[in-house]
Amino acid sequence: MPDDMIDEKAVGEEAGARPAKRSIVEDKFPRGLMIRLFVYVVAGHLFAAFVYLLFTLGAER
Repeated sequence: MPDDMIDEKAVGEEAGARPAKRSIVEDKFPRGLMIRLFVYVVAGHLFAAFVYLLFTLGAER
């Protein structure tokens, strides 16, 4: 390799720098957030179904 070309990977390894994995992590939602969102969506639909059932039964009387 010519002297004027710098291998950035080798320079980072020599300096003890870690590879940038932060960009990968920032692209994903945290797992806890996804679970909480799923639970809220399911609970919201169950509550809406219960209210719909109440209105349906109430309309028959």
